[in-house]
Formats: sequence, structure tokens, C-alpha cells
Amino acid sequence: MIKSVPALLVVALIAFAANSVFCRLALKEESIDAASFTFIRLLSGGVALAIVCLMTKKNWKPSRPHPVPILALFFYMVCFSFAYIKLSAGTGALLLFGFVQITMMGVAIAQGKKMSGIAWGGLICAMLGLVYLVSPGISAPEPFFAILMAIAGIAWGIYSLYGGKVTDATSSTASNFLYATLLGFFLSMFLIESAYLTVEGVILALASGVLASGLGYAVWYRVLPLIPVTSAASLQLSVPALAAFGGIIFIGEPITSRLIVSVLLIIGGIAVVIEQNRKSN
Repeated sequence: MIKSVPALLVVALIAFAANSVFCRLALKEESIDAASFTFIRLLSGGVALAIVCLMTKKNWKPSRPHPVPILALFFYMVCFSFAYIKLSAGTGALLLFGFVQITMMGVAIAQGKKMSGIAWGGLICAMLGLVYLVSPGISAPEPFFAILMAIAGIAWGIYSLYGGKVTDATSSTASNFLYATLLGFFLSMFLIESAYLTVEGVILALASGVLASGLGYAVWYRVLPLIPVTSAASLQLSVPALAAFGGIIFIGEPITSRLIVSVLLIIGGIAVVIEQNRKSN
């Protein structure tokens, strides 16, 4: 079992990026439909997390359902999957990450969080990067699918904010996955006429659920208490870059100048905000 904090961090961050690669690869190759991918990812991820919880607590059982985090998790999963019908792995991860961070920062500001002028500059820079990423042009992502990923990012940002309030994040996430699976099942049944499955598609969905989601989140929540909050936020800056790298290697996606400029603006801007918040704490 891995016990080194740096090694655990590497595993978790690669797992987060792998979700984008697995999903994009499955949907680009049309080996599974987006609704079925979502359902299998939720179900297998929930089972994996439940097993992790049972290994540490024999009498573990799902907690009482809370609608907001369950719905936030469900909308994140659904919009994430459908967005990757067209978005590249790197573009999707960058949009997702950008909107997650901006959502969390926006809530903090609305609750009275004070930010320095430099931090505001960083936030504006990140937002300009998002605008540039989706602005019209030959290499721009299709607007509808970009909007879906933006919704996924906002939903995951809301889920993350609720997750910060619980005492056992792994147990809470396992419960939310299992409850959201029911919603995923109903969605799959509603879209049953457009469903299609192949062995490759199911394997990729299982990999996304068990490895990249279930075990990835379990490892992340295990190491999170061992590192400063600002360090955790900073480390997540690597996820879009890792996803883009994975897309290049495993899917053959091209590197565009738009993506490079957007990465520099978004990740650089958010890094400035994180560093300024660290200094003010």
C-alpha cells in the first residue's frame, strides 16, 4: 500500500485527469452512449467507495440523503459525459477546472471574503482565459458542449463547497454516489432508445468509475488532511495539463495555440488568487 504523501498526490491527480481521458476516448470512439457511461461510472464508483468505507468501518452504511450535494454530483456527472461527446480532453478539463474554481471563489466573495487588488487581477485573468477559450474561431469548442462543461464545473464547485462541511468526506461521497446512481438509472431508462454499449465502452466507464472516480477520490480525501489547503488548491492546477497530455498520447488530440494561451491565462490567474489568499490567511 502506498503511504508516501507525494506518491498519493500523484496517484490522485492522475486519476482526476484520467476521468477526462476515459470519457472522451469512450465517446469519441462511439463505444458507449453518454447516459450509459454516466450510470456505469456512478454505480461502479459508488460501489468502489462503499467497499473502501466498509474496509475501514465494518458497520458502515450510507448516510441520510441530502438533495443539494446529490443533485450537484448528478448534474456534474451528466453534463461532464455529454460535453465530452465533442470537447477534447484538455479543453474539457480546462473548462471544468476553471468553472469549479471560479464558482468556489465567487461564493467566497459573496460571503464576504476580502481579496487584494492582485488577487482580483488574477481572477479577471482567469475569466478572460475562459472567454478566449470559447470565443468564436476555427479551433473554438462547440458552444453547446462548452456550456455543458461549464455547468458541470459549477455543479462540482457546489458539491466541493458542501463537501468541505462534512467530517468524513469519503463516506459522504460514497453515499452521494449511490444515491445519484438512482438518478443515473432513470436517465438511462429515459434515453434507452439511444443507448448503445460495447465491451470497450463498458470497460472505459468502469475504469472511470472504479479507478479514476472511486479510488481517486478515496486517495485524495486520505491525503487532503495531510497537506495545507492552499497546496491542495495549487496542486489541482496540474489536472487540466495532465488531461491535455493524456489526450495527446492516448487519443491523438492536437495542441492548439488557443489551448496553450487559455491554460496560461486560466491556471496562471487562479494560481495568483491562491497565492494571495495564502498570504492573507
